[in-house]
Amino acid sequence: MRTVTLIASATEIVCALGFRKHLVGRSHECDYPPSVVRLPVCSQPKINIHTSASQIDKQVKAVLQNALSVYQVDTEKLKALKPDVIITQDHCEVCAVSLKDVKQAVCNWLNVCPKIISLHPQKLEDLWKGIQQVAQALGQPRRGEVLIKKLKLRLKNIQQKVRSSWPKPTVACIEWFQPLMAAGNWVPEMVEMLGAKNLFGKAGKHSPWMSWEQLQQKDPDIIILMPCGWDIKRSRHEISVLTQRRGWRNLKAVRQNQVYLADGNQYFNRPGPRLVESFEILAEIFYPQHFPPCHKGSGWQKLR
Repeated sequence: MRTVTLIASATEIVCALGFRKHLVGRSHECDYPPSVVRLPVCSQPKINIHTSASQIDKQVKAVLQNALSVYQVDTEKLKALKPDVIITQDHCEVCAVSLKDVKQAVCNWLNVCPKIISLHPQKLEDLWKGIQQVAQALGQPRRGEVLIKKLKLRLKNIQQKVRSSWPKPTVACIEWFQPLMAAGNWVPEMVEMLGAKNLFGKAGKHSPWMSWEQLQQKDPDIIILMPCGWDIKRSRHEISVLTQRRGWRNLKAVRQNQVYLADGNQYFNRPGPRLVESFEILAEIFYPQHFPPCHKGSGWQKLR
């Protein structure tokens, strides 16, 4: 079954289910597993993603003000690939190609009507539903059941290890630097599943804006920086917009060397199977006495 995925997490779901050979096209962001980068690219961003955090924010807001998507679909390439299934999302206009983009791209196809699967990830339960939705669409629902059971077991085993751990830290997960944005959706849920106290953002809700004054007032034990779409190297390059702010050095997490950079692009921002690895990263940061730093370097680093 010829499949095109227009969101990175869906590509990872398809491959985790054992359907890599069915993929014939991908989005510009799909890069895992590494073999998928050889596939034709069917989308592109309409903004300059290589500028500063504040400029990216301004571009995104300007595009969305005009009721446009941040991404564009290569309609001709998509049509030439003749997919049986197209997988996208209807959760966020900024995160990936949206459902309306895909519908617009295929609305003029007269001789074929591919099945369009739209994922709506807001929390972990939606990840399980999405996996099963994809498995069902590709004709192997049993594979979905097996994968979900395996991922849930890994989460459960981690939770059991930290059940009696102490102290339980207060945590700020930051998803954008300028303006400040807290991580929402599944991230607060994972923090709380590990017994820590999530200070900003609510489970199952979109990532909220936050103020510098709020961060100072809450004064978290741990700060994890996981900008959407950025790896650790990019985050470290841009971190001065935070570290140069008045009061940064007075924050408890800074004084106690508990500020971490995480690879938001590969882990926390992608609601796919590797959210389990994101859970492991949080456990390594919160409770180093129980978890060896298996993801240190690639998944997370201390700021200093």
